[in-house]
Amino acid sequence: MASASRVRQAFGMAPQGGPPVAPATTPWPQTAGLLRVLVVSGIKLFQEAFAALLGRQAGVRVIGMAGPPQALAQATELRPDIVLFDASRPGDLGYAKTLAEQMPASKVVAFGIAETDAEIVALAAAGFAGYVRNDAAAEDVVPVLKSAMRDELLCSPRAAATLCHHVALLSRDGHRESPAASSASALSKRELQIAGLIDRGLSNKQIARQLGIQATTVKNHVHNILDKLKVHRRGEAAACLRTTFRTQPALLAYPARSHERV
Repeated sequence: MASASRVRQAFGMAPQGGPPVAPATTPWPQTAGLLRVLVVSGIKLFQEAFAALLGRQAGVRVIGMAGPPQALAQATELRPDIVLFDASRPGDLGYAKTLAEQMPASKVVAFGIAETDAEIVALAAAGFAGYVRNDAAAEDVVPVLKSAMRDELLCSPRAAATLCHHVALLSRDGHRESPAASSASALSKRELQIAGLIDRGLSNKQIARQLGIQATTVKNHVHNILDKLKVHRRGEAAACLRTTFRTQPALLAYPARSHERV
């Protein structure tokens, strides 16, 4: 790993002293067209390096630095246009997601990613407005920030394809009937009644008394339920249908009438 002095030298920083960070007294949202940036990283050296880097770029002003746990408090106080967030540690994405949810006016832009499919999807789920690849040049950073401010994503064609593919999968899964729902639709009204009572923990005899039918009839229905759901135990059947009953309560809306035909 490069020494601190080498990193400081690479980014044009003095060996001693703090980074060129502007005071956080500028009015919201911008000052004289400058993008106000908060740099967030769990590594102090990365904070300082990006502050120095952005300090040499036209149209950008670094107003503060913070670690991921302090990012929300700092953003609430400083109200930056952009939060440049170190996403190289997946465990810190939770802080970024909270930041994006609580501070929608501030665009959260990631840095330190390799642009793999998994990273792209994870960043989108966390609410990032853009990202800077870990192999980006210094001059690539500001265009990404400006694109994020325009609600545009500056990314590679592969990343765009990944996002489109992921959205298509979500849409398809959202309209696809779940296995439990499909299995529930194959059950008769009486079988749905009995499955619901099984889920409440009733035995065959208790179900028979409640429905006014014979215990042997309940046993036959239970056998059919297990067969249709392709499970072997009553508990498995109940677990299989529990989510369906909660999301589709109409399936259990049939009254338990003793004179209903079985």
